[in-house]
Amino acid sequence: MMIERRLKIFMTAGIAILCAFIVAGNIQDPGSNLLFVQHVFSMDTIMPGSVLASHALPIPVLWRIAFWLIVLGEAATGALFALGTVELARARKQKARDFQAAKRFVYTGAGCGFLVWFLAFLAVGGEWFAMWQSQVWNGQQAAFRIVATVLLVLIFVAQPDAEL
Repeated sequence: MMIERRLKIFMTAGIAILCAFIVAGNIQDPGSNLLFVQHVFSMDTIMPGSVLASHALPIPVLWRIAFWLIVLGEAATGALFALGTVELARARKQKARDFQAAKRFVYTGAGCGFLVWFLAFLAVGGEWFAMWQSQVWNGQQAAFRIVATVLLVLIFVAQPDAEL
């Protein structure tokens, strides 16, 4: 049973590291990442004549706000998964109920990640701003990979733990 607990800690840490890399990339190169948000919000690369283009928000201040909210959400997700990793590591030799209680930050982190990569990217970006119509500025596959990974790790971590 200890191997399962260690794997849960390892997988949780993996998500925290992934989020740290994502946030670092956004902070290191805000220009190109802000450009992504600009094109998605402006809807300037979707199919010509699409009726959905009426959803466009060609407002630079909104691009910056959205970009930094996304980065903040990604950072919060990473921080929560990091806290979850620490809590799980501390509780790894404890009773099953204590290890279960240590999962609280993992649950919160997964919820935050779901908001960022499912709600912001797939729902708002993908559907409202028709990101799926863009051949250039379409982050749906990457967002789906991340949200699927987060949810798969959550499902595994959420499994009840036996006593050691």
